[in-house]
Amino acid sequence: MSVELQGKVAVVTGASRGIGRAIAVALAARGARVVMNYLKNRAAADEAAAAVGSAGVLVPFDVADAEAVNQAFEQIVSREGGVHILVNNAGVAVDALTLRAKDADWQRALAVNLGGAFNCTRAALRALMHAPGGGRIINITSVVGETGSAGQAPYAAAKAGLLGLTKTWAREYASRGVTVNAVSPGFIETDMTAAGLSPERRAEVVRAIPLGRVGTSEDVAAAVVYLAGPGAAYVTGQVLRVNGGILM
Repeated sequence: MSVELQGKVAVVTGASRGIGRAIAVALAARGARVVMNYLKNRAAADEAAAAVGSAGVLVPFDVADAEAVNQAFEQIVSREGGVHILVNNAGVAVDALTLRAKDADWQRALAVNLGGAFNCTRAALRALMHAPGGGRIINITSVVGETGSAGQAPYAAAKAGLLGLTKTWAREYASRGVTVNAVSPGFIETDMTAAGLSPERRAEVVRAIPLGRVGTSEDVAAAVVYLAGPGAAYVTGQVLRVNGGILM
């Protein structure tokens, strides 16, 4: 087992399932103490925490609620002694053509996918700036934030905005030793994607991927581990695409 993250405290939002769960497991396997955020699904959160083991701790809060985020990070820093790594993964998928989209769809997509990352980053920054060896912020975006996606205007807009925040924060906090990067997944096998596509549409998507397969949550987690580790100390403001070549 590699322990390059031994002594580091990582906060992973949306860690109860899918990509977030895989990230939490991978960071813990490298020696990190992992604070696992979730909102509602306690059963899934408990299962994820069991997979992480003694290196993990569950902390429920809504990333879209700025006050709840501030309180949670105050408690995390007090209890864990700091924060070294922040992974902004929490998100919601909102599928709707623009003419049919409801105000609530737009507002929730932005509040969670974009506002949630802003809230958590702002709350964690002082601790990250004091992290020995430098802090790490890793934002989980999406290929649709770069390509657009018909029927996903709120989601695509939020993910595109997160790319802008990534580059802005990288410029703002490089002098304080904090690197900020994004991981941009393509089509990844999760509960959400499995439920959303017919077999015919899935086959069509796979045909468009040069590597000829869908990605796994572990593929994304491996990219996060790299950006969180010492080997990426000179990498900031970048977008690491984990998409099988569907966007180059």
